[in-house]
Amino acid sequence: MITQKNTAIIIPSRLAATRLPNKPLIMINDKPMIYHVWERACESNLGKVIVATDNIEIQKVIEDSGGDSCLTSVDHQSGTDRIFEALQKYDSENKIEYVVNLQGDLPNIDADSLLRVLQLLENKEVNIGTLVVKINEESDLDKEQIVKALCIFKENERNTKALDFQRLPKDITINNLYHHIGIYSYTRESLSQFVNLIQTKREIDERLEQLRALENNMHIEAGLIDFLPLGVDTPEDLEVIKGLMRK
Repeated sequence: MITQKNTAIIIPSRLAATRLPNKPLIMINDKPMIYHVWERACESNLGKVIVATDNIEIQKVIEDSGGDSCLTSVDHQSGTDRIFEALQKYDSENKIEYVVNLQGDLPNIDADSLLRVLQLLENKEVNIGTLVVKINEESDLDKEQIVKALCIFKENERNTKALDFQRLPKDITINNLYHHIGIYSYTRESLSQFVNLIQTKREIDERLEQLRALENNMHIEAGLIDFLPLGVDTPEDLEVIKGLMRK
């Protein structure tokens, strides 16, 4: 049973972005971006919130705000590898059974979305949960920074198995492609399984860690939602999110 006591939201964060340097520390309405993400996670009241980072400045932002952070290795290949190290360090007694991996560049994420991705784990066949939103603008298909999930939802269905993830579409109609939101839920067991898998060539080529799971036959369940939190990847995204969060 998923409860507040056996759940953690872990936010991986580092300063490696090239399109938006020092992204987690960029100020949005007088607060660093990572602070906003941490604050939204705390407001969900779903469980313990931990920021996993390899950077002392990011750690200081969170700890000065009264939050929990974990300093991790600089050598991790993915955010999921980073959150697993944080989980092991923070919870050596294995009390945490469910983990939400929340990307540190989603400053307007809402509590309903965090709850939704966590609830996908109630289906015991699911190894990993994630969220998708319908693509309404065909021009988004050609934007590499927007990751697309291939899903086939039946009529009135809100959950289905994700079949693929792509940056640029490969002869597939917009009807089956969805905007992938960078949030994942794991059981502790499935998280351990994932990080012990070897990176695949396609994962490296596409820069999409979820392909490692798919190519090793892990079941990723996609939950369809209506709200699209803005992932901040470019200076243009930053200006948009500043406007949204002033409202």
